[in-house]
Amino acid sequence: MNRKHFLSSFIAAASLVPSFKIFANTIENEGRSFKVPPYLKPGDTIGITSPAGFITTEQVRPSALQMESWGFKVKIGETIGKRDFTFGGTDFERLADFQKMMDDPNIKAIMCARGGYGFVRIIDQLDFSSFKNNPKWIIGFSDVTVMHCHLSRNYGIASIHSKMCNSFPDDWGKAEPIQIETILSIKNALLGEKMGYKAPANLNNRLGKVEGILVGGNLSIIETLAGSHSDLDTKNRILFIEDTGEYLYSIDRMLWNLKRSEKLKNLKGLIIGGFKVKPDDAGEEFGKTIYDIVLEKVKEYNYPVAFDFPIGHQRNNFALKCGVTHVLEVSNSGSMLRSV
Repeated sequence: MNRKHFLSSFIAAASLVPSFKIFANTIENEGRSFKVPPYLKPGDTIGITSPAGFITTEQVRPSALQMESWGFKVKIGETIGKRDFTFGGTDFERLADFQKMMDDPNIKAIMCARGGYGFVRIIDQLDFSSFKNNPKWIIGFSDVTVMHCHLSRNYGIASIHSKMCNSFPDDWGKAEPIQIETILSIKNALLGEKMGYKAPANLNNRLGKVEGILVGGNLSIIETLAGSHSDLDTKNRILFIEDTGEYLYSIDRMLWNLKRSEKLKNLKGLIIGGFKVKPDDAGEEFGKTIYDIVLEKVKEYNYPVAFDFPIGHQRNNFALKCGVTHVLEVSNSGSMLRSV
């Protein structure tokens, strides 16, 4: 996706009152309450662990140094540097490391080092008894969508959908502006600043203005969680989706799943992020675009749809607070998503 076509902006903190107090909070939307974990302050500790794919200590170092420069302490988990084939350690090792960080009262946020695959293998073994009473921010995207959906469905706890350690630049001084801006959005989210992002007008957008709790993540993960204890509840929510490495027909099939399971029926709004698709096989062309595929599924519904939003497997992947109330406004001049 061409990032020059995006406009992204953080709403100036100086002109806005923070949306939530520094202590854990509860927000209400359509009868369902969500807990907002305490926002961080200088000196707080962020834990880094790898519940999915493997990553080396050297690959994690730039993110750790950057977060320390923001005034936070960093604790490197035991899974960093471990490898069990594609995983960051065995299932038991990844489970134990994540559980330890969930239960450690000195750790105020947990950043997943990378995605890949593996969270679903341990999610049902995690003990949330302490975490649900003393929530902390879980940070990540892609495979971490498993956790975002699980927290939303079972505990109503907010979390942060954003880049992870493997997306931090090795040399901050040589980083592109879009890299810097997206990484800084994680910091702003952790500090409790109101967030706001814009995307340009798209002829396929459907106009409207709505307010609701934001949920979502990786489309293929959301689909595979259907019928499980982590199945995402989208009723009266603003849903965002993104994906990468899928054929157009696969995206079509997954969206039919969302439609048939009525996840698209009662939305407040729909946000379409980046979709990096595999080229059709010769002679097997699907014949529809992403826009065609999405609009076909929502044609009978009457809510705004925003395409080409700066989220997903791409450089312009900004931090979003899942479980927090947002306003989505789609107009002829473009679309805006902001926390309230």
